[in-house]
Amino acid sequence: MALLGKIRKVRSLQGVCAIQKEGIYMFKIVRKVELNASVTLMEIEAPFVAKKARAGQFIIFRIDEQGERVPLTIAGYDREKGTVTIIFQKVGFATIALGNLNEGDYIRDFVGPLGKPTPVEGKKKVCVVGGGVGCAIALPSAKAFKEAGAEVTVIIGFRSKDIVILEEEFKATADRLILMTDDGSYGQHGLVTQPLKEMLEAGEQFDEVLAIGPIPMMKFVSLTTKPFGTHTSVSLNPIMVDGTGMCGGCRVTVGGETKFACVDGPEFDGHQVDFAELMSRNSTYRGREAEVKESHTCRMEAMGKALIK
Repeated sequence: MALLGKIRKVRSLQGVCAIQKEGIYMFKIVRKVELNASVTLMEIEAPFVAKKARAGQFIIFRIDEQGERVPLTIAGYDREKGTVTIIFQKVGFATIALGNLNEGDYIRDFVGPLGKPTPVEGKKKVCVVGGGVGCAIALPSAKAFKEAGAEVTVIIGFRSKDIVILEEEFKATADRLILMTDDGSYGQHGLVTQPLKEMLEAGEQFDEVLAIGPIPMMKFVSLTTKPFGTHTSVSLNPIMVDGTGMCGGCRVTVGGETKFACVDGPEFDGHQVDFAELMSRNSTYRGREAEVKESHTCRMEAMGKALIK
């Protein structure tokens, strides 16, 4: 991504630090790591976001002025370096476009931190359950529980060995780490609910179980803990669209009341969430996103072809 015109660091009115290019604030990608074939880690230079960020909160990025606004939960932050880490799966048009950028490139918007942070105070023993790319969100919450003095058990699950991410980071954080794969190619064979159920049946008690990952996984974690009366929170970041509570796309029923995942959450009591409604709403834009992905023509590629001619 080429930058034209005079560039200087500034503080914006929104309380974030960025790069100003001809009056436009831009955010620099300072590190990029491919965690597996479809999941990318990026560290973004955003000091004022990093200064306030806490586990469980999210940001909204936009690649350029015509880009889609996409919410992503914060996977980490470094207040001294002034950077925020995001980890995302390249599945839709916007995330694929973001994944095509490299270190030194800039993105147009990086707004945050948004949403309510994970409540960690007063918890003595917790279990954090992560599934797939949701493990990227589970990691900072596990760290926050640990820093608050809790004994932390972590259960993470993946389809197979080749898509396992952040194993070493979880080992450094958790008092006990259990890694599951659906096909048994690594760790223990089975679903994340299996060791959780075994621990609860054996009499282990947790002050909190936090589940983050695919909606079906969070649903079954909640069903697993409900008979034991174990308080369970789920992160409803997958349903967020606008991220400000204005579009209404993230409406979900919790305890019989309408909530907005982006402003009332993203974490809610898993025993109170209407998962049938949640799964239905989460698929609302799937068809349109696939259509855009197929029909989109890159403006930069079109310009390049025109110049060659």
